[in-house]
Amino acid sequence: MTNQLNIKNLDAIIFDLGGVILNIDYDLTINAFKKLGGENFDKLYTQAHQDLVFDKYETGKITSTEFIEYLRSFLPGNISPTVVIEAWNAMLLDLPANRIELLEQLKKTYRIFLFSNTNDLHFQFFSELMERQFGNRTLLQDLFEKAYFSHLVGQRKPNVEAFELVIKNHNLDKNTTLFIDDSVQHIEGAKKAGLLTKHLVREDIIDIFDLTKT
Repeated sequence: MTNQLNIKNLDAIIFDLGGVILNIDYDLTINAFKKLGGENFDKLYTQAHQDLVFDKYETGKITSTEFIEYLRSFLPGNISPTVVIEAWNAMLLDLPANRIELLEQLKKTYRIFLFSNTNDLHFQFFSELMERQFGNRTLLQDLFEKAYFSHLVGQRKPNVEAFELVIKNHNLDKNTTLFIDDSVQHIEGAKKAGLLTKHLVREDIIDIFDLTKT
């Protein structure tokens, strides 16, 4: 049975994107690269661990062109950049409308924020996805008081400095601010920053909020 959160005493909630709001499947990208001949791709990139180049890309320190060439270097033959991009974006699925409705309800009472470890290629892809699904390319930005994307702010989870950026920018009280993520390493980083946390494990945010207690 899913444990519901009592959010009565909260002032703010910081949400992760992938695996919390946006449906994703890391295995789809891992398998896509394996099909292209990148047999060891899962040693470079998983939900829990990734090579340093991925970190650099997620903090805007290298360009998409450089990142694509890095991925191509692990593939046999002359795989086109377009095919590499398709494999990289394979993990991104859909955004259920009922989660949008939940966020719209929550923002009436709480300050809500988004903090996503992402990158330029994924950012462009899910912006286009929002346009196709909801007719609004900037839906994610519009839903929150502020949406933070790691490649645009130069900080990524689980670094404490990343959380401090959000906390300080909005004068948040750590004792009444909840962070929700599906990656345990990000939860640990948030705890070190002093935030309340909820590790989402095989749960849907629709089921963990009891809005009757607000």
